[in-house]
Amino acid sequence: MKKFNLRNLTVQVVLAIILGILVGAIFPSFGAQLKILADIFIKLIKMLIAPIIFLTVVTGIGSMGDMKKVGSIGLKALIYFEVMSTISLAIGFIVVHLIKPGEGIDKSALDNSADISQYTTAAENQDHGIQAFIMNILPENFFGAIANGELLPVLVCAVFFGLAAASIGDPVKPVITLCEQASQIFFKIVGMVMKFSPLAAFGAMAYTIGNFGMESLWNLGKLMLGVYITMALFVIIILGLVLRYAKVNIFKFLAYIKDELLIVLGTSSSESALPLIMKKLERFGCSKQVVGLVVPTGYSFNLDGTAIYLSMAAMFIAQVYDVQLSIWQQIYLLLILMVTSKGAAGVTGSGFITLAATLAAFPMIPVAGIALLIGVDRFMSEARAITNIIGNSVATIVVAKWEGEYDPKQHDVLVAELKEEKRLRHEHV
Repeated sequence: MKKFNLRNLTVQVVLAIILGILVGAIFPSFGAQLKILADIFIKLIKMLIAPIIFLTVVTGIGSMGDMKKVGSIGLKALIYFEVMSTISLAIGFIVVHLIKPGEGIDKSALDNSADISQYTTAAENQDHGIQAFIMNILPENFFGAIANGELLPVLVCAVFFGLAAASIGDPVKPVITLCEQASQIFFKIVGMVMKFSPLAAFGAMAYTIGNFGMESLWNLGKLMLGVYITMALFVIIILGLVLRYAKVNIFKFLAYIKDELLIVLGTSSSESALPLIMKKLERFGCSKQVVGLVVPTGYSFNLDGTAIYLSMAAMFIAQVYDVQLSIWQQIYLLLILMVTSKGAAGVTGSGFITLAATLAAFPMIPVAGIALLIGVDRFMSEARAITNIIGNSVATIVVAKWEGEYDPKQHDVLVAELKEEKRLRHEHV
């Protein structure tokens, strides 16, 4: 009798993660060289993201016709993003004050710490402020934005293209049909690339353990545990309550997107599952228009996991250096985080650069303190990437409900299909 199916992607990714940990622990030097497997996979996925986002948004808006509908979806999504980002930042602040993970840490470890110049330099090179942020969103070149894979500029191009197509109407319907057909081709390529995901997960875990060692899993364990628990509670309680409004059970939804969560866990990048999660949300009952607008926008404006991490990491460093912040200084730090957390992409390491940018704008906390987090950031990166993708998925469902763009009949069909799949799996066991 078959206990499990080795052809199942979930099984393959889980086994790959376990094998990667073993290889990294037993053959650390070899494991450290396997990062290239994860890099290749993420590069292949990133190759597809810009055209998929462009084509999905264009077909969604172009076939919608109602410009007021597009504006309504965008406005409601942005309001939801800002509310949830503020809640996640506040929760991070509260938890780090309760558990105080930075107290009693030996700061001498900073003397021989890893080089942080790559992060501080990257942070200094980032433009700050609302004007700079808006200018970075606007593309300098229509095709250049797609070629460079810049998510927000691509989204802006797609929105303008879709709005123009919708306003012209019937004469350009063949163009919208062509975009829809092209998107099907790209999603087919995604399916081909996803077959490589177990190798990517294996390489990423082998590199992490081989490069940092098994002891790094326990280094700064209190902070890591605090981050994990905080994000888990945020997903189960906060996002669970939000989904309850949409009459969706959080645990059943997590089971539905388990394959995508495992891919994110293995690669530590929420972008690695972006194309797949968009298809899953459409199958779940959300309209193509809502999915096409909310998911890509959420990857820059609704990073709940990154927000929790940034608030906890910043206050952790303050505790390490015994920096006492007044309530007003903490509110000021919260406001800075509300700005710097926007635009942090879902790629590994971006949260770390954003933390450096935050501390650079808040001189009361020494930016050198981020050196303490280098060894364990990789493990917290996985937690924030998973929280980010769950948060964006929940946002899509809620906005679809608000807009009447959620099809309960399609969801009922999906439930029936999942029950049938579960019954067939039990028969094979």
